[in-house]
Amino acid sequence: MKNIVVLVSGGGTNLQALIDAEKSGKIKNGKITCVISSKPDAYALERAANNGIPARVIPRREYASSVSYSEAILEALNEEKADLVVLAGFMTILDQCVTKAYAYKIINVHPALIPSFCGEGFYGLKVHEAVLAYGVKVSGATIHFVNEKADAGAIILQGTVNVENDDTPEILQRRIMENVEWKLLPEAVSLFCQDRIEIRDGKAYVK
Repeated sequence: MKNIVVLVSGGGTNLQALIDAEKSGKIKNGKITCVISSKPDAYALERAANNGIPARVIPRREYASSVSYSEAILEALNEEKADLVVLAGFMTILDQCVTKAYAYKIINVHPALIPSFCGEGFYGLKVHEAVLAYGVKVSGATIHFVNEKADAGAIILQGTVNVENDDTPEILQRRIMENVEWKLLPEAVSLFCQDRIEIRDGKAYVK
């Protein structure tokens, strides 16, 4: 059974999707053993408490730099004996001290179809605003491994939704979360925990 540590900063809707998937048996050979929040008031912490999941708060604002904060996160991950780290609405880019120590063991969900609308500055509603401004006809979400570059790690799974003519960023965000993120993130976690993701030449393949 693999230890899954989930990093959060906000409401924790993707965390809830993972909790629900674990409870229903959709996540095989894995268990959420800890939730780590970068903010003490994140609602995701209540979700963890309501489901009996241990939680830790490591406030980003208490650290002078990204490196010192990442070192604190790395220490916590090691203490929790994390086999898999899931970024679920975690709003801090981790230094390479973490990404190298946990190479191909950190999974993130990005609310667009990488390599479009991704990289530094593309997060939350900003992604959906950019999608609508460009006028693309489909969007979606990407589940990918995390490396030292923003949204540049190996892609594990992708899913799409249609962009409707009267969409607002909020409406499109909700459609992508409900139809793609909340389904594919637990699926990718389960695949990892079953050792069904193979890395070849820097690309991820599902076995």
